[in-house]
Amino acid sequence: MKKTLILILSSYGCFLFGQEKGIDTVYVFDSQMKKVKLFHKVNTITPQDVEKNSTNLSELLRYQTPVYIKENGRGAVSSPSFRGTSAQQTAFVWNGININSNFLGQGDINNIPLFGYDQIEVKPGGGSVIYGSGAIGGSIHLNNDLSFNKGFKGSLFTEIASFDTYNNFAKASYSNDKFSFNVSGSYSISQNDYEVEEKDYINRNGRYYNTSFNAGAAYKIADHQTISWQSQFFDASQYYPIFVENGNKTKYGAQSTRSLISWDINTNKLSNSLKAAYAEENFQYFGDINTPKTSGGTGKNYIFKNDFNYFILPKLNVNVITEFQVNKGEGYSSGIESISRNVGSLAGLLRYFPTKELRFEAGIKKDFVEDISSPVLYSFSGKWTPLQWYNVGLNFSKNFRFPSFNDLYWNPGGNLDLKPETSIQADMDHEFKFGDFKLNISPYYMRISDMIRWLPTPYGYWGAHNTNKVESYGLESQLTYNKEFNKKNSLRLNVGYSFSKSIDLETKNQLMYVPIHKVFGNADYRYDFFKIFVQGMFNGLTYTTSDEKRSDALNPYFVLNAGISATVLKKYTLGFKMNNITNTVYETTAYYPLPKRNYSIFATINF
Repeated sequence: MKKTLILILSSYGCFLFGQEKGIDTVYVFDSQMKKVKLFHKVNTITPQDVEKNSTNLSELLRYQTPVYIKENGRGAVSSPSFRGTSAQQTAFVWNGININSNFLGQGDINNIPLFGYDQIEVKPGGGSVIYGSGAIGGSIHLNNDLSFNKGFKGSLFTEIASFDTYNNFAKASYSNDKFSFNVSGSYSISQNDYEVEEKDYINRNGRYYNTSFNAGAAYKIADHQTISWQSQFFDASQYYPIFVENGNKTKYGAQSTRSLISWDINTNKLSNSLKAAYAEENFQYFGDINTPKTSGGTGKNYIFKNDFNYFILPKLNVNVITEFQVNKGEGYSSGIESISRNVGSLAGLLRYFPTKELRFEAGIKKDFVEDISSPVLYSFSGKWTPLQWYNVGLNFSKNFRFPSFNDLYWNPGGNLDLKPETSIQADMDHEFKFGDFKLNISPYYMRISDMIRWLPTPYGYWGAHNTNKVESYGLESQLTYNKEFNKKNSLRLNVGYSFSKSIDLETKNQLMYVPIHKVFGNADYRYDFFKIFVQGMFNGLTYTTSDEKRSDALNPYFVLNAGISATVLKKYTLGFKMNNITNTVYETTAYYPLPKRNYSIFATINF
């Protein structure tokens, strides 16, 4: 193997370049994530974890993270709630690039591919200094990396499930010491015609399908320089459920294209990542599935971003991030004509590592959004390890979200006088280690001002307004246990609990679709070639109206899933999963129950 200079975590807890060492180099597209993990708790979901919840991204996040997912029936419109915030206050980040919709200001989870990433990472808390507009409650990171010196690898995953559901995913990669390439694709389709007798509900016209394709490549043009490329293509169609047999059938189509080119330089004192990206979203709504589209739109983003990192001293690091975007949009039957907006930003971060037990980071950022006055943002983080079994972190930041195209230009209802939403947030992370156990406890507080809401007007339509202030506070905790008994026998546990109060300071009521309590847990046991997993989720009482009307609230529920699999010859895996073992009747959105007990069989081939 070729000897390469690599970035390592030094005994002082900071990133330094160490001595030459023969390893397989891994290139990561989101260069900031390693630095983020020095100060913030980040939950990482691996491709193996994805196979447990392979229906869609909504299901995966629901069972493996503290995020609340509001889904209008399985596979339909879906949105996240981080720490009591809205979907618009959650940033979706693809390989370091914010991909929230120009029109909606959010990501529709079920119109984002589930497969094709090397890690899915979930970061609670504000992050606008690094990841921009919308990173108020938290951010969801869809990351790819490219390894060198790995040769050829490939895998195939296929699943047959209830409701005529078929999920397929294939991936192949090749790399040597100079060049790395991977390609993957997925296809999912479902009639999705489940029934919930207790609610007198049939998921009529609920079918969906989606296809995604991912490709990436990297080439070392010199010892310390790499050129890389990553692209994603996605096409989907969702048919919206109807409540009666002869109801009007509607559907929604979505297509997205993302492409990113990066030039990275790494030396023993500095690193620089220069990125150029293009992201396009297209959507169409059909008020009748047998007629042409009723409305739609096309959004295009041209993004240029530079991330410069330099060690002034071995313990002092400066990071400068500059970004420029051109956001374009064109609507159809929405009153939105051809529009364009320039967005620029300049951010600076200073990191100081006085001892191996102590580290600090301070950041400041100014965004320049055309025709919108944006605030100065800032952040401060510190982490201290006073004891071998305990460390504590403190994070404080100001974050924001500027209005989306729909907020400004939708006719009728858009409001050109809207101000950006802003938030002040603080959280404290406590981490305890006891043998193979690790416990994280994170209390937090957040105050949001100028929240953008769509409210009824005296003229009979809904309009966008800066309204109430919101105060959110609560606690997130997570307990993990990892034990390798021997080479053939291991156990992994992961249990999380979140308490969320998100209060409208005008009405003093809990916000809609913010459960006060949520518990999720996953247990994995492996013995030789045999694996079993069990996962469960409890969701507490959830209000669906702004006046906390108990009769309209979603009742608490508990859902239990399990699966088994066997691997032979280290290449072939066959498994079986049972979802909702307890046959629980539950909803994450009023009037749209999710499936009762259902099954799937799956197979994986690695070569």
